[in-house]
Amino acid sequence: MSSLLTNSSAMVALQTLRTINSSLDQTNSRVSTGLRVSTASDSAAYWSIATTTKSDNGALGAVKDALGLGASTIDVVSTGLNETRKVLQQVKELLVTALQPGVDRSKVQSEITGRLNDIQNKAASSVINEQNWLNVDSSGADYNATKGIVASFTRVNGTVTVDTIELDISDISMYDANGNIGIMDKDRTAGGTTIAVADIDVSALTDSSADLQTINDYVQIVDDALADITSASTTVGTVSTRIESQQNFVKALMDANDRAIGTLVDANMEEESTKLKALQTQQQLAVQSLSIANSTSQNILSLFRN
Repeated sequence: MSSLLTNSSAMVALQTLRTINSSLDQTNSRVSTGLRVSTASDSAAYWSIATTTKSDNGALGAVKDALGLGASTIDVVSTGLNETRKVLQQVKELLVTALQPGVDRSKVQSEITGRLNDIQNKAASSVINEQNWLNVDSSGADYNATKGIVASFTRVNGTVTVDTIELDISDISMYDANGNIGIMDKDRTAGGTTIAVADIDVSALTDSSADLQTINDYVQIVDDALADITSASTTVGTVSTRIESQQNFVKALMDANDRAIGTLVDANMEEESTKLKALQTQQQLAVQSLSIANSTSQNILSLFRN
């Protein structure tokens, strides 16, 4: 039965067209954005997980930057220690020269003083990001011997934890304005002689057995300082290795998070493009079907004309 007031065929065709248009809009959105889940309404669970993971990846990016800055700082410290070790070795060799009878020890001292000043300049110049871990002042109100390099960001059961790689710079500092604490200015004792490396002076010493013994003591004191610098370099090297390892881990973790986010929210472009073509065809057919359904009333009118 046909009715002029109620066109059931047109209603069905219109509903079909609306459904197709809705699916087409959704597919168009996925194709244009590349996302299968772009808002919470698309999938609340997936959107929530992806959003939290993106946020955590942003924090990991900050950790990666902090590790990079920490690596640069450690590199500067390591360079300063290595250069100091080389120059201090020269001081040791000059002291051995000073043991030679008849040598002009005032000239030797002039060279030693130059080397010691060079060491102090290197320590003072080992600065990055306004940080100097080789030339310190432990009496400062803001002084903290424990330096922490941000190394990780984790989230477990909603609890966020930020961990650091720590270094006690009191074990590696060369100079400390607050007394004899640094490697170069702390008191050392050898053969009954107590002195700091920076105060070594052989200019007035003679060839007497007592003075030659003093020079021998100086050689031992410098050798002890070299051992401390070697130990400090080892400590810094260990921290450097940990930073490099953590940098690699953080990069890998960020990549893994990106893949996880992609799995949750990225659209399958091959699938969506194929679906888009099919929906466009369905839309055209639905429009044609609606047109045919709407023409029914015209057909009824033709009956009255006949």
